[in-house]
Amino acid sequence: MGVEEEVMKVQQKLSKMTAPEADQSQALDLLKVLQTLNIDLDILSKTRIGMTVNELRKTTKDEEVISLSKTLIKSWKRFIGPTATSKDASGKESSKSGSNSSSTKSSSGSAKKPEKKEEPKKQSSYPPASTTTDAVRLKCRELLANALRVDGEPDGCASPEELAEELEDCIYAEFKNTDMRYKNRVRSRVANLKDAKNPSLRQNFMNGAIQPSHLAKMTPEEMASDEMKKIREKFIKEAINDAQLATVQGTKTEMLKCGKCKKKNCTYNQLQTRSSDEPMTTFVLCNECGNRWKFC
Repeated sequence: MGVEEEVMKVQQKLSKMTAPEADQSQALDLLKVLQTLNIDLDILSKTRIGMTVNELRKTTKDEEVISLSKTLIKSWKRFIGPTATSKDASGKESSKSGSNSSSTKSSSGSAKKPEKKEEPKKQSSYPPASTTTDAVRLKCRELLANALRVDGEPDGCASPEELAEELEDCIYAEFKNTDMRYKNRVRSRVANLKDAKNPSLRQNFMNGAIQPSHLAKMTPEEMASDEMKKIREKFIKEAINDAQLATVQGTKTEMLKCGKCKKKNCTYNQLQTRSSDEPMTTFVLCNECGNRWKFC
């Protein structure tokens, strides 16, 4: 049996399932059969399977059927969309130019065809992502695509859907399943990509400065905004200073009293933490209970 005959049989069965209150129990299995077939433009035109699958997507309430229908329609659009559009446009233009040229030739003898301006194509440096019917993966791709649409789509970049598929594909390739580690990795990418205070991460990813394989493995520190990185650097410096004070032996004194154990066995250090015209900060350690405090 040829591919066209198989597609036609599936189309006839699916068309019956688009009716109200029809039995759609076999819809998912039929869609999976379509996914395995090598369907080309000629078969799509003859069988009109694309319209049937789209109609099924609108009438069904099964999430898996909806997801797989969207995947099939999108995969078919990738190789028929621009070609069909250009063919239709060229066919219409040729017919119009033929009628116009005949009338023009009869009157003036010659006519120049208007030059057609080509629209700039969106640049995509990423290979196509693998197709999937997994409901969890499809939902994660949708969340990632929505996060990329926060500020719209920059000109000349791949679509949010394509970028989301590539990113999700790289994350899935690392874990090989959709467990909690996979979900947490996706959640962290979504949160950082849609963060209004961190637009540079989203822009660099959509412009191709950050590859999907790299973003899939970036740590929270690497994805953080410049403002957050400065705050973390400040905290690290303060922690280093505190650690250094703890290792340096200070001056023992009985003039200071611990607020916890109420004893006067203390050691203090002084450090210039502010500008030079400000007084030094005194750090105190209780030798009895280990309590630490500071005062200016």
